[in-house]
Amino acid sequence: MDYRTPPTDEPDLRDLPRGPRTARRVTLAVLGVTALAATSLMVALLPEASYALTDGAPEDVGQLAQLDLTRDDGNRWVRGTGAVTDRAVRYRRPLDGDGYRLAQVEGNEELWVQMRIPEGMREEHFVPPASFVGRLLPLDSAGLRYGRLDEALGTVGATPERAWLLVDGEAPATTRWSLALIALFAGFAGFCVYGLVRLTRPVRDPLR
Repeated sequence: MDYRTPPTDEPDLRDLPRGPRTARRVTLAVLGVTALAATSLMVALLPEASYALTDGAPEDVGQLAQLDLTRDDGNRWVRGTGAVTDRAVRYRRPLDGDGYRLAQVEGNEELWVQMRIPEGMREEHFVPPASFVGRLLPLDSAGLRYGRLDEALGTVGATPERAWLLVDGEAPATTRWSLALIALFAGFAGFCVYGLVRLTRPVRDPLR
């Protein structure tokens, strides 16, 4: 008798339930969505990671009012001097006790400076500095952390599509958390892709 080929006329074999196809499809869908989400977050964090790897000292750009901005200037660590206007918005972030003020640079309508206001300080007591050191980048590519600033600028009549952001006090070392997050999301994506390959790959019959 050939034990590798069980008889097909056995009633017990014909009555066995079909495999859990629904659970398998749900698992495949969850793995696929998770892999796509993790990959999307990795891509969104790439500018943060690129800035975190910047070395050396900040680049001196001189007077901010005279700064002619192009796409090549994005995601740089710079130092500049200048005054800000009263055209500004103030906002807060979740789980952050400090406040933030986003003000337009005097003489440069496209450039806005984000300044941190310490917790407990009233805005009328805050005196903007005359020089700034931080991250310079276009607002439309500023990433997840600044995703709602375009709406804030719209409330003061600014044009978000042309706006540039200078994040005062943000040095490359302050964004190195993005490297750890990218590694974490890469692990999630890799695990999900591995699971998808294992679940969709044909299984060899061990009796053949």
